Amino acid sequence: MNRKFASLAGAVVMSFGVTGAASAAECIAPANPGGGWDFTCRQIGKIMHDIGAVDKPVQVTNMAGGGGGLAFTHVVTERGDDADLIVAASSATSTRLAQNAYAGMTADQVRFVGAIGADPGVVVVAADSPYQSLNDLVDDIKANPGKLAFAGGSAVGGFDHLKPLMILQRAGIEDVKAVKYIGVDGGADAITQTVGGFTQAMSGDMSEIVGFLKSGDVRALAVLTEERVPGFEDIPTAKEQGIDVVAVNWRGLYVPKDVSDDTFNMWADRLQKVADSAEWQEAMAANGLAPFTKVGGDFQSYVDGVVAEIRTLSKEIGVIQ
Repeated sequence: MNRKFASLAGAVVMSFGVTGAASAAECIAPANPGGGWDFTCRQIGKIMHDIGAVDKPVQVTNMAGGGGGLAFTHVVTERGDDADLIVAASSATSTRLAQNAYAGMTADQVRFVGAIGADPGVVVVAADSPYQSLNDLVDDIKANPGKLAFAGGSAVGGFDHLKPLMILQRAGIEDVKAVKYIGVDGGADAITQTVGGFTQAMSGDMSEIVGFLKSGDVRALAVLTEERVPGFEDIPTAKEQGIDVVAVNWRGLYVPKDVSDDTFNMWADRLQKVADSAEWQEAMAANGLAPFTKVGGDFQSYVDGVVAEIRTLSKEIGVIQ
């Protein structure tokens, strides 16, 4: 159900039903219809109902504004104990919270329930690049700091920029500011920069490089997941190359901070049921997502760690003070 919100001060969300086990749940998608957050709400909500995890269809409310900040502020200030509310989130959510992009709001003002799919981060080079492994690239950066450059589809300080910085930091490079990054308009442009020799590597997401892999234009040095991605088993993870970085654009949910532990665990259980369903496996395959399941307290700990790391990196490169 789509609604328009004139401003943060006037943002009002209509509730559906009465509070309680029999009321219809609501999922806020912090963006307009058609994007990743909208997909998360609609697909997860539909499957929850289809598999019987909820008794009534999950109502979807689109609340675009502030890169997710409007919805986040609304939940914190107006819906802090709403047990029937879930909100779509992704890596962009944790990145923006880490960089204080939500006007003083912080990650500990909500509870992160879980993520059950992700667009894996990748590092690729041109097909004719001399680099055959992630360590080849890292070693050359160590030997020639400031001479190699990455391209990515996000602005400076965005997630595509932070991914190689996390890799290099874990590999022992202290001055990550010395590493050049060129932010362009999307992954395809970043690959063009790399294939054309303007940059030595590209940082992006798996969904952005599939066509270029098939055409033979690029070679993937690493996928930033816990395990190799089904269908792309020939691409090694960074972890198995000795660099412990997992960086994916996860798809998940958060709930208001002041819900009970029982409510939090209830939503975690429902999300786990979706993750385990054949319906979700089909949805991931149809939309280019890889398995990435962290639910409940395990996911909250993961988000806390990511926020801390991104905040530190963002300070080092001057994105935040």
